[in-house]
Amino acid sequence: VQLQASGGGLVQAGDSLRLSCAASGRTFSNGAMGWFRQAPGREREFVAAWRWSLNRGYYADSVKGRFTLSKDNAKNTVYLQMNSLKPEDTAVYYCVARVHWVVDYSNVRQYDSWGQGTQVTVSS
Repeated sequence: VQLQASGGGLVQAGDSLRLSCAASGRTFSNGAMGWFRQAPGREREFVAAWRWSLNRGYYADSVKGRFTLSKDNAKNTVYLQMNSLKPEDTAVYYCVARVHWVVDYSNVRQYDSWGQGTQVTVSS
């Protein structure tokens, strides 16, 4: 399985960005694809996860209402639309996936497939 993340960049507070995570090698129709992020000096934290079987997104409280997941089945790709970005959103964002959905979906240890990180920097 390979996960290819893209879409990071440098923006100003209040701006928007869209991250993409394309999976190759298998599909995750019963599992999850999503995002974690890690800011300098901080632990990796859950951002959002897409549950394919229910067509539903799950979000960290810190991004709820600002970030939205969507997907393209044909491309086996999940997108993270990030609106109203804040400086505290600055981090390296990592795409993740797992074959089967779990209740503990926000736990970093539940994911065995990781993409390369993409830097998101939000200036004030």
